[in-house]
Amino acid sequence: MTESEVLDLLQKVGAFRSGHFVFTSGRHSDSYVNKDALYPYTRDTSLLCKTMAERFAKKGIEVVVGPAVGAAILSQWVAYHLTEMRGEEVYGAYADKDGQGGFTLKRGYDQIVRGKRALVVEDLTTTGGSIKKVVETVRAAGGNVIGAIAIVNRGEVTKEQVGNPGEFQSLVDLHLESWEESECELCERGIPVNTDIGHGYEFMRKKRA
Repeated sequence: MTESEVLDLLQKVGAFRSGHFVFTSGRHSDSYVNKDALYPYTRDTSLLCKTMAERFAKKGIEVVVGPAVGAAILSQWVAYHLTEMRGEEVYGAYADKDGQGGFTLKRGYDQIVRGKRALVVEDLTTTGGSIKKVVETVRAAGGNVIGAIAIVNRGEVTKEQVGNPGEFQSLVDLHLESWEESECELCERGIPVNTDIGHGYEFMRKKRA
């Protein structure tokens, strides 16, 4: 798939929204990529994951890992397509949040990752923080992180920012303008924060506390 085809697909499933949003990083924006809008559409999700798998089909990937929750779905689909392409089993696993701001491999996934060539997948990255933490978690478990890939890179995130895997790619590079709360014109104009998607609900709860 080309970048324009990926953008058309995301538009079709309603992943692009406009309004007043709060990102995971805490920055505010008038545009938002609602990644969760993708997952009910299994054929579209599969198609994007096949495209991700094609990027690494010749890299000898043995296990695909994504951060829970959404990217756990991606890891399964990407691993499935790599298995079909290579004719041998490629495992799908995911990393759970550890409750302290990081990630951990549970359920025996650390054993699956150990000693294997790994690909880290993510749906959306703004700062690279989540991917970097999963890359570090896979490495700590003894995995060799060959690469990392996101569907949308909306923050001009670099390979260095995601922990220096072998390579870092994205299906779409998208720049969404964003501001710190103190510089947010939307806040100044009294435009309500969307509390249904993004981190608007947590933001408003803290404001009321």
